[in-house]
Amino acid sequence: MPQPRSASYYTASIAEESDHPRLEGDHRVDVAIVGGGFTGVATAVELAERGYRVAVIEAHKIGWGASGRNGGQVTGSLSGQDAMAKQMRNTLGEQAREFVWNLRWRGHRIIKQRVEKYAIACDLKHGHLQAAYKPSHVKELKQDFEESQQHAIGEYVHWLEADEVRQVVGTELYHGAIRNDYNMHLHPLNLCLGEARAAAGLGALIFEDSPVIVIQHGDTPVVVGEQGRVTANSVILAGNAYHRLERKRLSGKLFPAALGIVTTAPLDRDTALAINPDDLAVYDTRFVLDYYRLTADRRLLFGGGANYSGRDSQDIVGELRPRLEHTFPQLKGVDIDFQWQGMAGIVINRIPQLGKLSDNVYYAQGYSGHGIATSHIIGEIMANAVSGSLEEFDTFAKVKHMRIPLNDRLGNTLLAAGMWYYQLLEKLR
Repeated sequence: MPQPRSASYYTASIAEESDHPRLEGDHRVDVAIVGGGFTGVATAVELAERGYRVAVIEAHKIGWGASGRNGGQVTGSLSGQDAMAKQMRNTLGEQAREFVWNLRWRGHRIIKQRVEKYAIACDLKHGHLQAAYKPSHVKELKQDFEESQQHAIGEYVHWLEADEVRQVVGTELYHGAIRNDYNMHLHPLNLCLGEARAAAGLGALIFEDSPVIVIQHGDTPVVVGEQGRVTANSVILAGNAYHRLERKRLSGKLFPAALGIVTTAPLDRDTALAINPDDLAVYDTRFVLDYYRLTADRRLLFGGGANYSGRDSQDIVGELRPRLEHTFPQLKGVDIDFQWQGMAGIVINRIPQLGKLSDNVYYAQGYSGHGIATSHIIGEIMANAVSGSLEEFDTFAKVKHMRIPLNDRLGNTLLAAGMWYYQLLEKLR
């Protein structure tokens, strides 16, 4: 059954709530998209701009899932970028690494252009810090910086020594950092809602509170809901960690991880300037990292850790307050106004999963915690695919993914064990 939005800072600061109808009756479109998060909505805008008749069918509200609950950081990070380049070498040869590098920054352009074109109020700002949490992390982070200097992105990227880091973030934790002023941060729920309004303005049909029961495959596949149907030339499944469709083909490939976030009460101006004078988004270099930024009304929005069991965490404040206060001892005892979590879709090799379930039923999922920029890139790739340009889609579709047999719960157990192992190794570095 449809559920209300989580009681998050984002929900409390919606610029304009969505109000789309439920799916009732029969509809005929070119492309039906199941899922009203970033993948579904971004793809809908791409297709509607090209003149396609599109329908987006969302079980709850637009941006209800992780798209409206995440940390709001738009970075050039792809969790599986090294594995991606290695696997794609079979398809792209020596161009694979350059393909992945350019892919990392493509989502920024799409988001920035879309925010400007459709006047989406989502608190978009530039500026990001990737900070070395341990001295042993500095070497690899500097290598990333040096690679950036070989590309056009280099003009936006600067290396900061430990004392320079302390000038832009009020903590003693870090041993160096990459400052990237091409990266962005924003209010993700307002971005998702704004893009859905843009798609609707271009003629797309948007349905909310409309769970999909089944996909009927065929020459013209049918998306079947509780009270209506959408017949299309093509269908795209874009529910990521939240949908339970097509389990015979998709189970054991993607695993939900609960990512918790807290948001403080508004900070006074002096405190906000002391901890983050340049209004940067920040994350560190650990395998399971902390991330944070200031909101438009000077709250500290702080996330960290991950629950890989596939189940919700029971005490998000209890888990995150110690991490927040360890980062900023000056905020010890600060009031927490909001706590919430969202389910990220984790892929074992960290490479986004794109594929077909039949000739005209596609799926896209698995951004492993880097979904804002990546989903917009994938939206463009999916729009190209259903338009007949399959080159990039096929590059992803040919990637080999591990599938855990039996059931998803076993997969989450194995994933949790793997995360524990990597965190243990990290502590020993």
